[in-house]
Amino acid sequence: MDTHRKSYLTRFLIWRMKHVTQKQFVLVLSVLVGLISGLGAVLIKNLTYLIQDLLEGRLIRDYQSAFYFIFPLIGLGLVYVYINYILRHKISHGIPSTLYAIAKKKGVIKRFQMFGSLIAAPITVGFGGSVGLEGPTVATGAAISSNLARLLHLNQATRTLLIGCAAAGALSSIFKAPIAAIIFAVEVFSLDLTLVSLVPLLLASVTAIITSYFFFGNEILLPFKVVDAFELSHIPFYIILAIVSGLVSIYFTNTYEFIQKQFARIQSPYYRLLIGGLGIGALVYCIPPLYGEGFEVINSLVQGNAALALENNIFQLDTNNIYMAIGLLAGLVFFKVIASALTFGAGGVGGIFAPTLFMGSIMGYTVALILKTIGFSAEQISESNFTMVGMAGLMAGVLHAPLTAIFLIAELTGGYALFIPLMLTSAIAYALTKYVHPHSVYTMELGRKGELITHDKDHAILTLMEIKTVIEQNFICLHPDMSLGTIVKDAIVLSNRNIFPVIHPHSGVLEGVILLDDLRPVMFQTDLYQEITARDLMINPLSIVDLEDDRMTEVMQKFQDTGAWNLPVVSQGKYYGFVSKSKLLTVYRRQLIEFSENS
Repeated sequence: MDTHRKSYLTRFLIWRMKHVTQKQFVLVLSVLVGLISGLGAVLIKNLTYLIQDLLEGRLIRDYQSAFYFIFPLIGLGLVYVYINYILRHKISHGIPSTLYAIAKKKGVIKRFQMFGSLIAAPITVGFGGSVGLEGPTVATGAAISSNLARLLHLNQATRTLLIGCAAAGALSSIFKAPIAAIIFAVEVFSLDLTLVSLVPLLLASVTAIITSYFFFGNEILLPFKVVDAFELSHIPFYIILAIVSGLVSIYFTNTYEFIQKQFARIQSPYYRLLIGGLGIGALVYCIPPLYGEGFEVINSLVQGNAALALENNIFQLDTNNIYMAIGLLAGLVFFKVIASALTFGAGGVGGIFAPTLFMGSIMGYTVALILKTIGFSAEQISESNFTMVGMAGLMAGVLHAPLTAIFLIAELTGGYALFIPLMLTSAIAYALTKYVHPHSVYTMELGRKGELITHDKDHAILTLMEIKTVIEQNFICLHPDMSLGTIVKDAIVLSNRNIFPVIHPHSGVLEGVILLDDLRPVMFQTDLYQEITARDLMINPLSIVDLEDDRMTEVMQKFQDTGAWNLPVVSQGKYYGFVSKSKLLTVYRRQLIEFSENS
């Protein structure tokens, strides 16, 4: 059976090579990827809604709200069983794992990721995990795209483009915002926006949104129309909102990172599950709006109905009291990121896109309430506008995606009436957060390691290069006590290289290097053959490359700083080989040509 499948695939690939150009094939695949991403989004959303309707609609409302406390723990327990005993593979966080695959795995994503998040994410969110579904949807589409590209023997650049198409398709299907989805793929995945990449992204995005319309009709996740017009006199208020957005973005990033580090210290997965599950259960029981993604809360605030969003508070506080409402809303902003981080720490599968929108909307509404409370008029402050712009501000800060934030809210609002406040708020919030945190929550780990693909083409190419591909090992090794005569006979005569590593005969540790230029003055003086040893001739290398720790960007920097043509490489403290500048530049040039041709 497998032989027949391979035969059919081989015949198809041969036929494709003869009759379909690469560009045409990529366009066809982008449509297919858009369809798959759209179907993935529909499936994940519907599974989640089914679970939530069963739990929230029947058990909580009809029986007992105390179920809020145990549902997250049950859901996280089911996810643990699914991952460890059914899937038997760890499911990484959606977008960060996809970025890692692009940067360090040549766009290759393992097969189990195609369906891992498809099951785990709806269980996590459906049972009350305070995370989003956008990341898992992107990860599912990206994994399918990657494996489809591998099946069809497409190169790395095309794989990366199809992964970007999957991301655009997922966001387009979820939010019905095709332009923002394309910008998201370019901004977050650092794709080059050229005609070659733009057309496939457009096709994937429009195919996914058509798929979404087919299943969901005209239903929009965040329905909103601008009623209160923007005026230039409102700019100072939006500057205040922008500064608050930047500060809340910094709080989000700091809190999220801190909690993740604390969970990383817990060795037992059972303890992580228990601590995280009970923590999120307690938060959801006390603050029910933290349950799941929270788009119902956002829509209530957009419609100007804060009381509806806060009506289920356990303390039965009067939400019509403006000060009480401000306090409860501020509490939602404060605790949402904690709830999300606890969900991830306990082993839940989800994304931070929805929590960012949730916090941003509440933050914007709260800022508007505070400004109105201290005396500004309703004509100057629009709660609904501040709610929408607040989402953009937090997206720009937390995700480091200001253009996505601007165009997503613009498309959701049905036009560009809020374009100026969106640009102003997003730019300031992004600048403030970028100053404190150079990398977003998505990219902080890769950024610290220097493994992040960026729009800097030189840096991107160096990141894509693997250090092992430029290491040469055809060097004759010397020992410290080796005599000059032996060096001439066993090394110089036999080698075509002009540098010789001197290593310890037992440990293999690099002790120094000998240059051919240093040997020339004495190599013909036979009377010195027994008097001079390698130890007398060796020098310390100008710098050393560590195979495990150094990235290609650091290797290139070492060549630039030292002016050397060859640098020794060590692995776990032992000599491994050499990197030559000429080999490095040759591989760099080859990678640059391939990168440019496929961009």
